[in-house]
Amino acid sequence: MKEISADKTIEEIVYTYSDTLYRLCYIMLQSGSDAEDIVEETIIKYIEKKPKFKDDEHIKAWLITVAKNKCRDLLRYRQKHWYFDIDEVREIPALEEKNDNGILQALMDLPEKFRIVLTLYYVEEYKVEEIAKIIGKTQSAVKMRLQKGRRLLKEKYLGRGEQ
Repeated sequence: MKEISADKTIEEIVYTYSDTLYRLCYIMLQSGSDAEDIVEETIIKYIEKKPKFKDDEHIKAWLITVAKNKCRDLLRYRQKHWYFDIDEVREIPALEEKNDNGILQALMDLPEKFRIVLTLYYVEEYKVEEIAKIIGKTQSAVKMRLQKGRRLLKEKYLGRGEQ
């Protein structure tokens, strides 16, 4: 098994995977600044651990798993320590304006377990078996989450247009 950790520089890792990690974190956290922080923390963990990988997909899966876990840690922390970001409050449009962010907002309104599988499947183009390994569930569970997630996404998106 070829170990490729030494073949990739930190710059290559950041250039290759930061957009993917950012999209996943943004969808999980619903905050651009928090997503950026988690991507940075993920890269730092990569630098500290210096893991060895068999191929590029293994690197990507490891980075996604670390980022997902760090997002979950932050979400758990938020549940215990409530706060709000004053900068984000300032960015909220006036109440009389219609705030329709379309499909992205509908996706972000879904429970985390559906957001993750839908993002990995449709945005990052992972196969069901790869998603199952990343999230630690069976392929059947991933298929069920995709099915229910699509249904919920459709309901949220179509329901949003009626408001």
